[in-house]
This record gives sequence, C-alpha cells and structure tokens, in this order.
Amino acid sequence: MLPGVFEAKKKSGEVYYRSSITKYGKHVSLGSFSTEKKAHKAYLEACRIYEDTRIHPLNLRSHIKELSFEKGIIILNHRDYKTYFKTPIYLRQGYFSYFLDGVGELKFDNDDLFYYSEHRILLHDGHMYVNDYGMQYGILARYGIKNYSVPGKDFTFANGDTKDYRYSNIVVINKYHGVTFHEGKDAPYHEAHIHLNGEYIVGRFPTDAEAAVAYNKAVDAAVAAGIKKNFIQNYVLEYTPKEYADVYTRIQLSGNYIEYLKDRSSEKGTHE
Repeated sequence: MLPGVFEAKKKSGEVYYRSSITKYGKHVSLGSFSTEKKAHKAYLEACRIYEDTRIHPLNLRSHIKELSFEKGIIILNHRDYKTYFKTPIYLRQGYFSYFLDGVGELKFDNDDLFYYSEHRILLHDGHMYVNDYGMQYGILARYGIKNYSVPGKDFTFANGDTKDYRYSNIVVINKYHGVTFHEGKDAPYHEAHIHLNGEYIVGRFPTDAEAAVAYNKAVDAAVAAGIKKNFIQNYVLEYTPKEYADVYTRIQLSGNYIEYLKDRSSEKGTHE
C-alpha cells in the first residue's frame, strides 16, 4: 500500500481508500477516496502544505487537487499555530477566519473561537447556519438578529464587508418583529407596523421596546377580531412583567388600524 494510505470496506463490501498523516503528535485524517492513487496524492499534497510555508490560505487552491480545500485550511492552521481544529479555521491577529466553500473567508472575534471550533457552518440556499442540539440556527442569531431580518434594513455591516462577523462590525437596526427605525425630520423614532390585508401602521414610539409592545398589542387585537394568521410575537427583554403590562395598557393603537379591525369584525358578523 502506498504511503499514507490504508484500505477500508463499506458495509456492502465495496473497497475504498482512506488517507492520513501524523504531524506534531496529531493523527490527521485526510479523507476517503475511490482509488489508492488518489488517496496517496492527497497524502502528498498534505505533506507539501506542512513543509512549504509559501502556501497560505489565499493560494491554497492552486496547490491541491485531491485534498479538500477545507482540510487544506485545517492543515495550514495546524502547521502555522500548532493548533488543530476540526473545522476550517485559520487564526489571525486578534480574530480568526472561517473558510466556507461557496462563500469565502468569514471573520469572527476570538470570543467565538470555541463555538465554531465545535460547530461546523453549513450553507443552504445562501443561508448560513449551524446544527446545535438537533436544531438549525442561523449564524446571525448570535447577534440577536432574527431569521426574517432584512440586510440593510434590520441590520448592517459597519465597514461594508458582509463577511465580517466581528461584533463591532454588526449594527442591529431593528431587533424586533414589526418594528422599523426611522431617522425622522425632527427626531428619530421607531414605527410599529403589522401586515394583514396590506401594511398598517400601529404607531410611532421613541424606543424600539415600546414599539415592540405596540406590535404585540396589535397582534392581540387582530386575533380578537377573528383574524387567523401565524403571528410572530416579540419577547421584550427591556421590561419587567409589570412594566410590560403598564406600557401595554398605555399604548393606543392607530385609528386606521382600529377601524380596519372593526370593519373585519362587521364583515365576519354579516357572513355568519
């Protein structure tokens, strides 16, 4: 058997070949291959990456054919920092890069290093997520950004780099459902709105928390009027239960919205 290669069998009895290399006391699996020759080629590519310091993340693809790009990044980090991660992480000065096929280089703060060394980022239909305890979580959830949030409207990247996920670069504009921030001519405000048969403005408020409560109250009113829809309710962290109840009671829904609900209720009563 060629160096770095050993034979294996699937449950069906079909033979395939695995490749591995041992460096700095670490046994590194290089993957599975259909032929002994390909497995050996991957082993030689790994040897070259470990030995040739001219190879780096940006020119890696030109030096590999059988070895996966992800495994190449893992080897580069192991070579340069003597630290082995099972995910494609490459350490930087003050942060780290996560190289994701189909996306490129993602930047994260070192605070997230342990998490992403244990959780692989997956890509589906342009959506990046991780599997955690059997559930799928979008990577934006770590910043309090909801799945339905719209880039450029609900959040933005301070330096314009949409692949830079360092905390200082993530600017959350609208963290609550049904709430949009506006600069305003005289003063900024948060507008609560709800989509039923069209978009209805619930009201304008000085804080996003108050607007979030107003949206919740609008949802409750819609349900009470017999509107059947899977509404998303906001969980407002800024208030204690008593404070939430006080704000909820104080908020007055817009006249247009109240009239719309009355008309819906009247139509429903006519048809019953």
